[in-house]
Amino acid sequence: MIALGPITDPTYIRPDHLGRTDRAFLRLIRDERDLPFIHLSLRISLTLVPLGVLLYLPFVQGWWWALGAVVYQYLNNVVYKGPFGLMLHCTSHRKLFRKEYDLLNHYIPWVLAPFFGHSPETYYAHHIGMHHAENNLEDDDSTTMPYQRDSLRGFAHYFGRFLFAGIYHLAAYFFMKKRKRLLYRSVRGELLFIAFCTVMCLVDWPATLVVFIIPFVLFRLVAMMGNWAQHAFLHEADPANSYWNSITCINTPYNHKCWNDGYHISHHIRPAMHWTEHPTYFQRTLDDYVRHDAIVFDGIHFLHVFLYLMRKRYDLLARHFVQLGTSQRTEEEVIRMLRDRTRPLPFPDRGKVMQAA
Repeated sequence: MIALGPITDPTYIRPDHLGRTDRAFLRLIRDERDLPFIHLSLRISLTLVPLGVLLYLPFVQGWWWALGAVVYQYLNNVVYKGPFGLMLHCTSHRKLFRKEYDLLNHYIPWVLAPFFGHSPETYYAHHIGMHHAENNLEDDDSTTMPYQRDSLRGFAHYFGRFLFAGIYHLAAYFFMKKRKRLLYRSVRGELLFIAFCTVMCLVDWPATLVVFIIPFVLFRLVAMMGNWAQHAFLHEADPANSYWNSITCINTPYNHKCWNDGYHISHHIRPAMHWTEHPTYFQRTLDDYVRHDAIVFDGIHFLHVFLYLMRKRYDLLARHFVQLGTSQRTEEEVIRMLRDRTRPLPFPDRGKVMQAA
């Protein structure tokens, strides 16, 4: 276990000097703190996108094509996937460009996102329109409640359901809730992405596999691994309480790379809070975390949590568990508490769970 120490995660520090290009972009965006999103979008547009196009060109063949495919996968899934995915997350909650330049807000979800396996606008519909609205409860299509959350078999069911039937369940949710606009946007984005990939397979199926389909599968896998870990430790007394259905990961390089994504408790409490504000908000509201006995880890991020759960390495989770307040648990008590919080919880009106060894 770890005693809470200084927070090293990023907050906003106004730069002393901005170049001419940055000053030009500041006239377009809503919040100067989001200038790093412009930088990331430009890097992706000037590296990953041209390389993806290059793989379709007939004069790139043999070993050169194979090398390009390897470099593309590395850039996509190692260098950019995390930062891009969480940039999409942040800009879904808070639009990047000003109202008068609203057309530019479509560039990330419609132009860049497909290269990372995101069908246009389905992320917004799923995350904003459904996940935050339902808060991991019964009507949340990505709820973790009925699963044994340290079970690889349980996760396989969870991931397979999302991969193969996610858009069906999302559309059914919006239909049930009579949210026609989000129903239209999500189905349109998914069908257009499928149609686009089908056409591009007729043009060059190996390139389409590398550029769009592999990133599609990997994105959905990583997204579900993250959501599983973020909502792995549920309290049966009140699974709707964000302090009890989410976790927070502090002091990790992941927060520097992925825009403080580790602060999931405060994100569910205040979804529109700017990503640079989470460390300060955490410190300012620490008494609330103590009062609710919230789960906070230091030095690891959600994929660590996921892997430790799949290996049932509660000792490693306990090693990074932050002792908040004056009450101090032993390692055995922390392990017992964490293990107990991964038990499946039945939906109130069904009493069904999806247990797996």
